[in-house]
Amino acid sequence: MTPNVKGALLMMGSMAAFTINDTLVKAAGAEVPLFQMVAMRGVLATILVYLLARYLGALHLNFPRHDKWLVAARCLAELSATYFFLTALLHMPLANVTAVLQALPLTVTLGAVLLFHEQIGWRRVVAIALGFVGMLTIVRPGPDGFSIYAIYALIAVASVTARDLITRRMSSHVPSLAVTLATTLTITLAATLASFGTGWQPVPAGAGIMIACAAVFVLAGYLFSVMVMRAGDVGFVAPFRYSSLIWALALGWLVFGDWPDTLTMFGATLVVGAGLFTFFRERQSYAKE
Repeated sequence: MTPNVKGALLMMGSMAAFTINDTLVKAAGAEVPLFQMVAMRGVLATILVYLLARYLGALHLNFPRHDKWLVAARCLAELSATYFFLTALLHMPLANVTAVLQALPLTVTLGAVLLFHEQIGWRRVVAIALGFVGMLTIVRPGPDGFSIYAIYALIAVASVTARDLITRRMSSHVPSLAVTLATTLTITLAATLASFGTGWQPVPAGAGIMIACAAVFVLAGYLFSVMVMRAGDVGFVAPFRYSSLIWALALGWLVFGDWPDTLTMFGATLVVGAGLFTFFRERQSYAKE
């Protein structure tokens, strides 16, 4: 197996794990309050990440203070993304929310241009613009198709964009699993505190099993995403992240009976197409260098 094939399989595995986690959370959310569910999943995920990080010797905090501030900022961005994404997920079809998130490569590229003054050509500018048109087609900012949860999905995209841009500023001295552990711990503590205000309810056996499985799939998604960065060419591997939309379409139909309408599918096609073109142009730019 070549490094590129291995990286592609790991990327698809990561996207599958995260999408299955989203499906389990959406299903369990019908019976368990959001903050209680996130707290329960977070406890299990934190324990699993801690054990893995300890086994791999990735628990040390011997990195610059500047990076520690970046880790803290990343945790806050991830906390915001978790709340707004899960709230949108519980009230919108799985494929719709996932399709909105496919704009992330475009928003990260745009953020890098605005904040870090990275240079991009006019073709990628057009691709980003088309991607945003596709995203607006999905959320449909009009009186008939728009809802507050569409805004939540857009805020989740902005939060994940901030998270990824912060991550790009971290030095290589910061262990990926240490960042993951800090993130899961932050989300777990915040959800636990918030759950005290809404109260805890008895958890049905089926929902409890789904939450436990969600924690396992979250860990698998994080682990595969770390392994992806160590296998294959990024320009080859990165486009396979769009496989999450295929998983979301299939699981949304099989589990919830949801299938996006024509406008949503058109918007998703625009977003994915623009993202793939952006990856292609970036790969060409690196090849020229």
